[in-house]
Formats: sequence, C-alpha cells, structure tokens
Amino acid sequence: MTEQSQSSSAETPSVLDELPGDLMMWVLIISELLVFGAGLGAFLGVRITDPEGFSAAQDHLFRAGAGLNTFVLVTSGFLAALASRAAHLGKVWRTRAMLLAAAMLGVVFLIIKGVEYAGKYAQGIGVETHPFFTFYYLLTGFHAAHVVFGILILGIVGYRCAPRTVEVGVAFWHMVDLVWVLLFPVIYLLR
Repeated sequence: MTEQSQSSSAETPSVLDELPGDLMMWVLIISELLVFGAGLGAFLGVRITDPEGFSAAQDHLFRAGAGLNTFVLVTSGFLAALASRAAHLGKVWRTRAMLLAAAMLGVVFLIIKGVEYAGKYAQGIGVETHPFFTFYYLLTGFHAAHVVFGILILGIVGYRCAPRTVEVGVAFWHMVDLVWVLLFPVIYLLR
C-alpha cells in the first residue's frame, strides 16, 4: 500500500464514526430494542388467541395517565437533546440544568406509573389475572427499570459533563423514549 492510499483510507470516515456517542452503547441500545421487540411480538401473538379477553383487560388501564406519561417522556427526550447540544457548545451549567430537568421528568413518569400500578393492585389485578396483565407488567415494568437506569445515567453524565459522555447518556435516554412510544399504542390503544 502506498503512503497516499494509506492516508486517504485513514481519512475516510466509516459509518460507525458517524454514530453519536459510543459504539458499545449502540450495541446495548440495539440489544434492548430487540428484547422489547420480542416482548411486543409475543404480546401480539398471544393477543391473537384471545382478542376479546385482551380488550376487556385493556379496559382496566389508565389510558389518560399513559398518555400523560408519553408527553412527559417525549418532553424529557427533547430536554436531553438540548443538553447534548449545550454540552457541545461548552455550556456546562445549561447542560446540567437540561439533564436534571430530563431526569426529573423521568421521576414524574415513574410516579405516574406507580399510581397506575397501585390502582391495579387495589383492583386485585396482578400478573396472573390474565395473560394481558402478565405482558403488561412484564413490558411496562421492564421499561420502568430502564427509566430508573436512564435517570442514573443522566445524573452520571451530568456530573462529568463532557460532550461525548452526554451524547452516550442521551442516546440511551432516547432509546427509553422510543420504547415507550412503541409500548403505549400497542398496550394501551390497540384494539
């Protein structure tokens, strides 16, 4: 290989170089999306066997709270994106403020989800009540765990506040948003 061809191949960016954040975070994000996708696929597969039962079970859900939670997480994702932009501009305090606001909206999401779970518990609805609720608790509970983990990540990258680490944390948070945007219509709205 000549010196000129070596330098031109070194300057040519690969697709992986274009990804924001870190490659390993993208591996995690894709694997998590595949897990949630498999869960949603199983939910839809079982739903086909009992559409009336699933519709009746779905009537016990707190749709207004889930709609509010959708707004909360989308707003949180927007604030996280603003934090990433501020980090690249070197605005440390603005970055931290946006990450804190995004994380606090994550806490609001968890509170609303907790109220919903408490309502189900008060009605005597658990994971064994109906297959719908098995999937409901599994998918939304797994998502809530990701919200908790995402809040921790936002706190850690806010403390460090370097553009690359903020990008990585925000990428994870956007995955949490995306999963909810998929869960909400399938679990709460699809008839």
